[in-house]
Amino acid sequence: MIDPVDLQVLTGALRAICEEMGAVLVRSAHSANIKERRDASTALFDPSGEMVMQAEHIPVHLGAMPAAVAAVLEEDHAPDRAWILNDPYAGGTHLPDITVILPVFVEDELIAFAASRAHHADVGGPTPGSMPADSHTLDDEGVVISPRVLDEAAIDELSELMRQPAQRRADLRAQLAAGRAGARRLTELRERAGGETLEEAFAAVLDYAERRTRVCIRELGDGTRSARDVLEAQDGDLELVLEATIRGDEVTLDFRGSADQYDGNLNCPLAVTRSACYFAIRVLTDPDIPPSAGAYRPVHVSAPEGSILNARSPAAVAAGNVETSSRVADLVLRAFGRALGQGTMNNLTLGSEDIAYYETIGGGQGACPDADGPSGVHVAMSNTLNTPVEALELEFPLRVTRYELRRGSGGDGAHRGGDGVIRELEALAPLRYSLITERRRHAPAGAAGGSPGKPGRNLLDGEELPAKVVGELAPGRRLRIETPGGGGHGAPDR
Repeated sequence: MIDPVDLQVLTGALRAICEEMGAVLVRSAHSANIKERRDASTALFDPSGEMVMQAEHIPVHLGAMPAAVAAVLEEDHAPDRAWILNDPYAGGTHLPDITVILPVFVEDELIAFAASRAHHADVGGPTPGSMPADSHTLDDEGVVISPRVLDEAAIDELSELMRQPAQRRADLRAQLAAGRAGARRLTELRERAGGETLEEAFAAVLDYAERRTRVCIRELGDGTRSARDVLEAQDGDLELVLEATIRGDEVTLDFRGSADQYDGNLNCPLAVTRSACYFAIRVLTDPDIPPSAGAYRPVHVSAPEGSILNARSPAAVAAGNVETSSRVADLVLRAFGRALGQGTMNNLTLGSEDIAYYETIGGGQGACPDADGPSGVHVAMSNTLNTPVEALELEFPLRVTRYELRRGSGGDGAHRGGDGVIRELEALAPLRYSLITERRRHAPAGAAGGSPGKPGRNLLDGEELPAKVVGELAPGRRLRIETPGGGGHGAPDR
């Protein structure tokens, strides 16, 4: 049995390996989406496919990545035989998120898996950037990669199906480099600690995370809580319903009554729904708990098959991974009395057949019971950075004409919600745009008497645009995104 001191040392070592994998990926990638925005995640898994440790990167990636490893678990593994996938119904989330999985061997023994997931700037399909606001099936969204071996031939084949193939090849090789860095460090750790000790450490980290999570869940108190909210579809609102039940040290999150699978792209596979729930429970418990599958053992998530939160193939999912996941996290936090953040990633895609640019835009976070919400941050399921103005203008035919806080957009209260931002871009060449946003018709709610934050706005040369829209951007035209503020907490002292 590992003593507590050794457990903390080994936990720190595993966390450091994941962080180094992330650093290798970010520094090796060529696309701005990975090297600047850091829209990528890394994790380590034991030989049975349980996630032992993850870097603190993108919540919507990490909670869903175990499904990707499960999708290749029974394949014929060999040293340095990597696997790739993006199929949302076979371990993926949405098509731009490509997962690369590398089995880690010591001699002939499989000891772990090193995995990375990165949002690629383009994965083919009719719309540059592969994030169309108007898709109906996966075929409308890009190249679907079922689990397959990733070698140089596969890299070349897949990259040629996508825009900017040289950049796609470079980013895929960066993911391979990240996996190899993780495998090397894990092998070194095994040599120092011993094979049996490493196996014990994997099990101990999982069990330790489970114990701490159970203690925190018990402190939330038995009972059933409920919440309702909506997604802003192009043809009306889609209702999501949650019933959250705590019994002892376990929590069940039941989404029965939510909208059926939708003929648009707000659908998500169950892995994404689970991911959002895991994130919210992590917020409600203790973020210092080791981020591993053990922390998820006391959390049970259910959604009816064929619903918007457990869609069937080939339903489109581009917005499900980014917007529906945000709303699921909101539902869980709202059920437990939290003020809500902006509740959207404000997805903006710009491109042509020669270039593709994608970003998410920060906004206001909801206030806490004891503090104001931060302003201009990537809330909840995103956790990416912005694209620096200098990098954006250097690489793309765009000029940033405004980038500032949207003062006063946070909700009032004893503690104010954070403010959103204003980001305005001018096209310097003909570009096609796609906007996938939320909280344009419905404001992020406050809590305990706090006021809601202001809804967001999308404008083209001053004319308001819908929450989800595609169109053409001629040179000189300006696209302006005003992101939502967060909800306030507590009645203001007046």
